[in-house]
Amino acid sequence: MLASYVMTVLVIELTPGPNMAYLAALTLGAGRRAGLAAVAGVALGLALIGVAAAAGLATLIAASPTIWAALRWAGGLYLLYLAWETWRGEAETSPADTASFQRSGAHYFTRGLITNILNPKAALFYVAIVPRFLPDTGPTLATGLGLTAISVAVATTIHLAIVLLAAKMHPLLSQPGRMERTRQLLAIGLAIIAIWFLLTTAGPSI
Repeated sequence: MLASYVMTVLVIELTPGPNMAYLAALTLGAGRRAGLAAVAGVALGLALIGVAAAAGLATLIAASPTIWAALRWAGGLYLLYLAWETWRGEAETSPADTASFQRSGAHYFTRGLITNILNPKAALFYVAIVPRFLPDTGPTLATGLGLTAISVAVATTIHLAIVLLAAKMHPLLSQPGRMERTRQLLAIGLAIIAIWFLLTTAGPSI
């Protein structure tokens, strides 16, 4: 059962989603250290969602179409906002902002945290997938926290790999002309992912 859960988490995390697109866009634009700060924020956000789900929030969300709809729309609209920022070339993905990491590290961390808390993919995972791996005798807080720790570890490993790979490409793409085209492509990708999640997550059951 544990091996099946790890494989499920791995497959889900390798599927393109908001975190993956955001971390790639941020690192390509602002460099490795900004990306690593965002990874830390994303990891904390994922852990918070997992702890909340283990404490019973997942059951509440699954039983309330209103709460689920609010979460979906908040996440989708926030992703569209990030796509707009990326397209405009705001400091979030601007190469010139790399030198200000000491001042903006908390900013990148906070953006990563918010991006994951409002990530419909993360919410859907804990509402619809994790319950399938809980024991038949009923969920326990310890079991939920253990599964959360595994998912956070797997997700963070993949996110770190994305950031390190994007960081290697950052110098190549940091020239103004190339950066603008790359930024626009990433913005379109973020917008497509946002719209796709809004269309495919109408309900918490999958």
